[in-house]
Amino acid sequence: MTWLLDHPEVRTIRVAAADLNGQARGKRMPSRFADRTIEGGARFPYSALNLDIWGEDILDSPLVFDSGDPDGVLWPTERGFVPMPWLEAPTALLPVWMFHEDNRPFDGDPRHALDRVLKRYAARGLRPVVATELEFFLIDDSQRELRVPPSPRTGKRRMAAEILSLRALDAFDRFFTDLYEACEAMDIPADATISEAGLGQFEINLMHQDNAMKAADDAWFFKLLIKGLARKWGFAGSFMAKPYPDYAGNGMHVHFSVIDDSGRNVFDDGGPRGSDMMRHAVAGCLAAMPGSALLFAPHGNSYDRLVPGAHAPTGIAWGYENRTAAIRIPGGAPAARRIEHRVAGGDVNPYLTLAGILGAALNGIEDAAEPPEPITGSAYALDLPQMPMDWQTAIDTFEASPQIARIFPPTLIRNLVMTKRQEIRDLAELTPEEQVDLYLDTV
Repeated sequence: MTWLLDHPEVRTIRVAAADLNGQARGKRMPSRFADRTIEGGARFPYSALNLDIWGEDILDSPLVFDSGDPDGVLWPTERGFVPMPWLEAPTALLPVWMFHEDNRPFDGDPRHALDRVLKRYAARGLRPVVATELEFFLIDDSQRELRVPPSPRTGKRRMAAEILSLRALDAFDRFFTDLYEACEAMDIPADATISEAGLGQFEINLMHQDNAMKAADDAWFFKLLIKGLARKWGFAGSFMAKPYPDYAGNGMHVHFSVIDDSGRNVFDDGGPRGSDMMRHAVAGCLAAMPGSALLFAPHGNSYDRLVPGAHAPTGIAWGYENRTAAIRIPGGAPAARRIEHRVAGGDVNPYLTLAGILGAALNGIEDAAEPPEPITGSAYALDLPQMPMDWQTAIDTFEASPQIARIFPPTLIRNLVMTKRQEIRDLAELTPEEQVDLYLDTV
């Protein structure tokens, strides 16, 4: 309550948790009643975290009619209140996560899935250090054909992609100024922005931190912020995997290293090769990649991005300083040796994605697994094992994967599979234009 006392201008709050699709599910309430949630928790149906992308119940879900659609208890996360600068009235978000009445974590909550993985690291005296790079498009969707919005500065539209263009950044300088001010207010560690390879596409890095849960929170908040703030400016901010067929799609690259109790980077061997533990982690990520595809490409449109030669990895391989590989080991000082996981789209649930990546790496560390030889040259030109290239295969592979079963509890695996099978069935009834309308703002 201290934060609210320090911000008397905030008269309403949102209490929300992330569902399996990364959608914020919750309630709006006057801030004067916030103490009830802080002291006694909020109550939502368990099924609220297992809705489809439209926000509909999952047909035949055991969380709904079979069990009477009971409530779970949602307690505030350690993050506390977070301002929502994209709304007109001063408002705060209170993020929550779901528990049973006896205070056991609800296994269907994606935030608990990540917490489960992080506890496995802690039991070994290890802690991941994580950063994310999030790509997004600014889009004028006021007409049938998607376009770049007119610059708030000049009123002109740039009709071409401009990689690393300062001109493209300057055209939206007022928007980005608002965005960085909002990130400061929300304690999101936004670092550099670049203009990317797509039409009206940008990327912002969120800085490395040794709290992987906060990194996931930050990515989730950042996606809410981009979408909300863009609408405030009169256009869409979209993490849709592939809004334009002729341009590169949106990714969410994840950089991570692992430190021990003394703060030493266990991936550092003093040279460019990296330690045995780093290679074990690489091997774990590669082994889990087929089963993890559904986490990295969770929606129908996701598979339009995963095509050879379109800046998204499709072959299961790793390499040093090789951006065509699914797993890249960046150069630089040995003390900063890390893994860059390049597969995930911008349309992912950050909690599930980080749980899948970090859990797979830990599987490899626990098994002392050895990866194949690193590749050189273009991964697209090599005969490599491939990611599942269609949605149905990804769903089936996720469900059956032994690596996934080591990372996620059975409840979450079942719920996510049911959610995705409903989405794949219902999406088939939509026209391509309706599918774009669905995903553009949602994911």
